[in-house]
Amino acid sequence: MAVTVETLEKLERRITLTLAADDINTEVESRLKKLARTVKADGFRPGKVPMSFVAQRYGASVQYEVVNDKLGEAFTSAANEAKLRVAGMPRIEQKDGAADGQLAFDATFEVYPEVKIADLAGAEVERIAADVTEEAIDKTVEILRKQRRSFAQRGAADVAADGDRVSIDFEGKIDGEPFAGGKADGFQFLLGEGQMLEAFEKAVRGMKAGESKTFPLAFPEDYHGKDVAGKEADFLVTVKKIEAQHLPEVNEAFAKALGIKDGTVEALRADIKKNLEREVKFRVLAKNKGAAMDALVGKAELDVPNALIEGEAERMVANAREDLKKRGIKDADKAPIPAELFKDQAEKRVRLGLVVAELVRSNNLQAKPEQLQAHIEEISQSYEKPAEVVRWYLSDRERMAEVEAVVIENNVTDFILGKAKVTDKSLPFDELMAGA
Repeated sequence: MAVTVETLEKLERRITLTLAADDINTEVESRLKKLARTVKADGFRPGKVPMSFVAQRYGASVQYEVVNDKLGEAFTSAANEAKLRVAGMPRIEQKDGAADGQLAFDATFEVYPEVKIADLAGAEVERIAADVTEEAIDKTVEILRKQRRSFAQRGAADVAADGDRVSIDFEGKIDGEPFAGGKADGFQFLLGEGQMLEAFEKAVRGMKAGESKTFPLAFPEDYHGKDVAGKEADFLVTVKKIEAQHLPEVNEAFAKALGIKDGTVEALRADIKKNLEREVKFRVLAKNKGAAMDALVGKAELDVPNALIEGEAERMVANAREDLKKRGIKDADKAPIPAELFKDQAEKRVRLGLVVAELVRSNNLQAKPEQLQAHIEEISQSYEKPAEVVRWYLSDRERMAEVEAVVIENNVTDFILGKAKVTDKSLPFDELMAGA
């Protein structure tokens, strides 16, 4: 029997499903008989509970299960017969006025859209490139030195200067009243590294151990503490201790401490350059991939199924709760996070996914085995034992699925860049690293 599909709006469809009451009753009876073999009831031996008792207690729930199962089978069969690609779960409602011996239901659902992609030759993409300079290596060396610095207490006559670590007690008041987060004892910070507001650092700079000072401080309008943003406070600060920092020299001992086997400064810089180039490569690839995907979506025409958007938003809510849980937030799984917060982002993700899937299908951009192997080997190079990492990836289906997704995205990016009008731009190393 041909299935009649009613088009409601855009991607929404409706079909009518009918179930024979006799078939439902027969299946219900069969399941109740099977259930009776294991049902326990006071006064009866196992397997000897009367069917009337089993039907009275479990009949409604078993019938509900049977109807749901039958509807699922009927819907799948009807969708396959009509060659429909169903997006999300159908909404099923019982209809009145069914023929004798029949139950009728309306199944309302969405289908996957037709995706039309215009000629990518008309798309414009800015492709960036970045180099690892000697200056970038120098800055990384300085970061490594700071990570291994030591501190020594200054003399009583010394004043606090940039680079020093100071220990202070402070208390702030607004209109004479203390405020949350405005007081601390034995608080440490490094002068000149932007850990405190500039006005606070300016006040402490030049003070001696044991000295106290009162000064005004205006909180910026965009300060992260909303209760004090845009307000002026009076702070009392007392310097308890001043420590001068000592940075290790860049020599063989420093290189060996960082795991460089031959212990030369040249080998250290070469290792830093190699790691930075790997990081630059991935960041450049991510930016170019994003630009290419934006261009692709801009050339695509499609309606996005609401069911898929809602499903993606719910996954994002679940991920947000999981993130809160990892941070130790109590009852994170019950956190009131409305899916509406993620609706726009979810819509963009679903839209991109549908467009990419169409481009992959129509242009055979699926990941090839050699591409998967090459990508895994590239990832493994940043680990101490690459061969073990490769084996771990190859033995884990979930990880392999992630690798496949990345490789497909790379294939799509290369395809788009090969078709679009590309403008190349050189991006300074610092700008690339700061923008990621």
